[in-house]
Amino acid sequence: MTDSDPPAIRTRFAPSPSGFLHLGSARTALFNWAYARRHGGKLVIRIEDTDVERSTLESEKAVLEGLEWLGIDWDEGPLRQSERSERHLAAVERLLSTGHAYRCRCTRIELEERRTQTIAAGRKWTYDGLCRDLELGDDCGPHTVRLRLPEHGELGWDDAVYGPSGQDASEIGDRIIRRSDGLPLYHLAVVVDDLEMGITHVIRGADHHPNTPLQIALYRALDADPPTFAHVPLIVGSGGKKLSKRRDSVSIQDFERDGILPDALRNWLIRIGWSCGDQEIFSADEICASFDLAAVNRSSAQADAEKLAWLNQHYIKELPNAEFVAALMPFLSQVTSQAVTPSDGLSQLVELQRERGKTLVEIARLSRWFVNDTIDYEEKAVTKHLKPAIGPPLRDLHDALAKLSNWSEESVKSCFDAVLAQHEDLKMGKLAQPVRVALTGGTVSPGIFETLAVLGQARSIARVEAALDLIPPA
Repeated sequence: MTDSDPPAIRTRFAPSPSGFLHLGSARTALFNWAYARRHGGKLVIRIEDTDVERSTLESEKAVLEGLEWLGIDWDEGPLRQSERSERHLAAVERLLSTGHAYRCRCTRIELEERRTQTIAAGRKWTYDGLCRDLELGDDCGPHTVRLRLPEHGELGWDDAVYGPSGQDASEIGDRIIRRSDGLPLYHLAVVVDDLEMGITHVIRGADHHPNTPLQIALYRALDADPPTFAHVPLIVGSGGKKLSKRRDSVSIQDFERDGILPDALRNWLIRIGWSCGDQEIFSADEICASFDLAAVNRSSAQADAEKLAWLNQHYIKELPNAEFVAALMPFLSQVTSQAVTPSDGLSQLVELQRERGKTLVEIARLSRWFVNDTIDYEEKAVTKHLKPAIGPPLRDLHDALAKLSNWSEESVKSCFDAVLAQHEDLKMGKLAQPVRVALTGGTVSPGIFETLAVLGQARSIARVEAALDLIPPA
């Protein structure tokens, strides 16, 4: 690389480990990953865990597992901000020594009194600079450290999504960068970390947009060039409402638990607020080849649940059989409360169910009759279809099925044909639905011949026999 070549792209995802991986945070991680991969760069994971009261190792693990489940890999990390406090404090001392920061001994009560008076007088409050020129030393007693901002001047940048952005320094005032307990504040820590980690592009949520002018000032004070900033609009729910834990799925674990495939969720997330022509389906490789910050929309992006369901069904249809069985088994175990093991019958069943549900949970619920040893009959289905009149033809079908030496869709169909010929007034639907209730407990299943073939002879005959016992006497 020559001196004129631009630095290698380095992005970062910096979550706070205070909960699960939020939907919006996952999309931010995805954007950072896709941008780094497209440009042959690197993605750094940095855990911003300086909030000791809220940060937990359990949450950190949940965030990292969520990223892995989505297929987002990283090149460096996870690094932890809490392990870098000496670097942050050294930067504060450097700013003090160069005059870009100063000590302030104003107490919180004093600041609140002056703020209240200023607002009451109809003026906007920023720190009034009482300690700005006092040149206080480290022996001044309890104090904070403030960044010395210019009295005027644009703290601006060209945002890769929002375009020209910024704020005048006079509207910000001298802000605290080290608390009175000696701990550095977030804005100082994040700038120092991004600088020392060589981050070239900061791609983050639009809620950080107002923080950027102060961080621009910190870069300048540290005699460094800011990275490229790209602020992506927040994700909203239906009707443009803010996502709510009570109303919406907001964590990656929610979607995983609901039976959404990681490929589908990743595809859905990348398309929330970003487009590439009319293309809707994106593999991981296509995301990395196509993602561009210039195509990120500025307006809030709505999470379309119907689009996610459509995508999930698409990816379910595309899953190889063995992967589909493996993905479905935990959900079958959950809905049946019993262990599920792979079998030829289960492999055949999932092929029949591919297009019958939009999530793994739905398909598992539709398939629980195959796993359950006992049938959970739907009362309405039994009352409607297991009537006295169906008893004789159902018994004849039972006996015909029991005599089969070769169990297949074709041989099962021949038994139905024989019974229908014997009972001339009986139509196929009037026989198939009682059999379906006998086999599954309800009225929904794949084709009746396919269902019998998959369930197997012994289990099918036993279930028809049990259903005959449910038919009331004439």
